[in-house]
Amino acid sequence: MIVIGMESSAHTFGVGVVEDGKVLSNEKAMYNIGSTGMIPGEVAKFHSENAADVFGRALESAGITSKEIEGVGYTMGPGLGPCLEVAQLSARTVAKRLGVRIVPVNHCAAHAEIARHYGKLADPIMLYVSGGNSQILALERKPYLHYSVVGETFDIGVGNMLDSFARRLRLRPAWGSSIEKHARGGKYIELPYTVKGMDFSFTGLATKATEMIGRAKISDLCFSIQETAFAALCEATERAMLLKNKKEIGICGGVAQNKKLKDMLREMGKEHGAVLGFAPDEFNADNGGMVAYLAERMLKEGIYCKITDCLIRQKYRVDAARLG
Repeated sequence: MIVIGMESSAHTFGVGVVEDGKVLSNEKAMYNIGSTGMIPGEVAKFHSENAADVFGRALESAGITSKEIEGVGYTMGPGLGPCLEVAQLSARTVAKRLGVRIVPVNHCAAHAEIARHYGKLADPIMLYVSGGNSQILALERKPYLHYSVVGETFDIGVGNMLDSFARRLRLRPAWGSSIEKHARGGKYIELPYTVKGMDFSFTGLATKATEMIGRAKISDLCFSIQETAFAALCEATERAMLLKNKKEIGICGGVAQNKKLKDMLREMGKEHGAVLGFAPDEFNADNGGMVAYLAERMLKEGIYCKITDCLIRQKYRVDAARLG
């Protein structure tokens, strides 16, 4: 089965093609957020202007024609409303023109499932860390296949927190990856650390670090905010892993590209005989390949919807998504 997937929950418009679980192509166009962040209307306009080109490149890279497509998936949510609408409308158009089934996909579940696939994980505790979300997930098989949320942020996602701090430091680009780069060689400064059971909070950490701008070295601030946030995530993940009696740890989402966080999780897992698995970085960033991968799986399980019923849900919880 050949399935195409479309992603536009935030700054990326992505289109991927999958055939029988193998990603054939994974093309994208990404809006440059610069130092101002995202203005949803402007990002949606960018997606609309680039959708046809990305779609064409995905077909060309996969070596297929549109007539070979047997299903189409799109990101239903969560995400920014105007942005989500671009992939939704694009997918509905393709499904109607080709007469194929359409699948609404949960963005978070797609991240988790592509990580489980490439990480060769059967039953992991999954740390999902992105701009808009930070959650600890456990795969459940009753009453149907889905992810439950066993821990999550009380306020903002760790990716959003790091990106915002990068903007306050006027780093270029203003992303968490710049925090990681500037953290090298930094020394630790004590910052607020908030973990309650398997939940965590980052606003106090961000506020204190911001207050210290100009009073401490940038390298020390970057090292400290990253070290503190990641330690909290590792503590909560460790507790969830032990309570759920898991021997596998997965990490997914945009912040899963951070080598320091993966190293910390790997070391934590070793203490308990647990392995760490994750997808290549292109699938941790927002992308259409992960949407196509999960959409194909769902289609084979008979999960799809009528074109007129395929809408968007800006606050689509991962624990509300049926995967099988």
